[in-house]
Amino acid sequence: MIKRVLSQFLYRHILPYVGLLAVRIISLTYRVRFLDPENESDIVHSVGSLIYAEWHQRFFPAITFLPSRKPIAIMISQSRDGEFISRIVDMLGTVPVRGSSSRGGSEALSKLKELASSGYKICHLVDGPKGPFGVVKPGLLRIAQVAGIPIVPTITSAQKRWVLKSWDKFMVPKPFSRVIIRFGDAIYVAPDLNEEQMEEKRLLVEQRLKELFSGLWPRLSPVM
Repeated sequence: MIKRVLSQFLYRHILPYVGLLAVRIISLTYRVRFLDPENESDIVHSVGSLIYAEWHQRFFPAITFLPSRKPIAIMISQSRDGEFISRIVDMLGTVPVRGSSSRGGSEALSKLKELASSGYKICHLVDGPKGPFGVVKPGLLRIAQVAGIPIVPTITSAQKRWVLKSWDKFMVPKPFSRVIIRFGDAIYVAPDLNEEQMEEKRLLVEQRLKELFSGLWPRLSPVM
């Protein structure tokens, strides 16, 4: 019992601070560049809110720019790992909304709708929390419908990186690496789409995310 309580205390109250410190230190060394920023700024100015659609694998570099987009919220699963991550993003100034398709999804959707109506932007990891990697899950489209805001496909990439042995081969940029954050064209999801139309939108988001990586580093190398 004592061992379990101690483990929970460390996981909830000590390790998140250690993780936050590590994130902040390593992120300060990155050389970050934004591509196609107008795809983000035009939506912010015209709509007031949006959903950053991001691969789970590439979430670490996104931490470097999310705090500058306040107010912003992110859906995080109610798993133990989700608890750890939610504490870190909360300390970074991003509002964690706990829930997923398998647990607490309806409550999370309601909360995201409320936050979006108050001007919050939303970050969503489209293939999380357990994959399969590279497959956009329908939850993204439901958030867009319920919140009434467009999806902006967003990719992050690092020229030098570590790759973890996880289901998605989670990426952590190495210190002093060049990091790219690129925004795609906005995708709107109407509230009355049928099943076939929803699938078309889901595949469109997948396609846009893959296209954003195309020719990324050759395009940048002459000007970095």
